[in-house]
Amino acid sequence: MHARRILAALALTASFAGAALAQSAQAPAQAPAGAPAAPIAAKPQAAPALAPPAVTATTPAAQLVDINTADKATLEKLKGVGPARAEAIIKGRPFKGKDELVQRNILPKDVYDGVKDQVIARQKS
Repeated sequence: MHARRILAALALTASFAGAALAQSAQAPAQAPAGAPAAPIAAKPQAAPALAPPAVTATTPAAQLVDINTADKATLEKLKGVGPARAEAIIKGRPFKGKDELVQRNILPKDVYDGVKDQVIARQKS
């Protein structure tokens, strides 16, 4: 599971690096102070010479719901998690790993399988 996250992060980083390099190569010169900014015309750009990012079934980490800190309304947006299950998640905190939702009988296996790629259990540092 951890290796899959690392690979997804590397693929995402590689795709953003190519876009950043393409943009930095065409950075416009800055106008003198007090001068109005001129609109930047969009220019077609050639695709960077990087391999396409790997397609993964996971959600980017920034969009994952942290079951240790999410509020009740956010938890209820997860498929199969209603008010009662959201409250059970909140009462069961803290979680060392998201799989504890099934181990502690907070979520049934089929509901967990539907949301496991959308949640994370971050630890306090």
